[in-house]
Amino acid sequence: MPNQSRRKFIRSSLFSIAALPLGASLLSQRAFADTLVPLDTSAPQAQALNYVKVAKEASAHDSYKEGSSCASCMFFQEANNGCQLFPQNSVEPAGWCQSWVQKP
Repeated sequence: MPNQSRRKFIRSSLFSIAALPLGASLLSQRAFADTLVPLDTSAPQAQALNYVKVAKEASAHDSYKEGSSCASCMFFQEANNGCQLFPQNSVEPAGWCQSWVQKP
């Protein structure tokens, strides 16, 4: 009998240890969702993607389409004004970058 409870303890310990990273990642995403820093247009990645805070400012860009903005992009996350392309920052809903793709 002692072996059986020891096996049970080891098995449940291993499952718990394996689940810790998953649980921690879920909690950290929720904890930091509301604390995104607004994206600075002078940031290297913002410049590489030609990000602007007002979409009309990009009208001279070849990739710009009338009516396109971060709010209508598939990468935009409405819950926190986040963007999958700029995971550490929030973007302006009226903004635009050359990676804009229409929401499905």
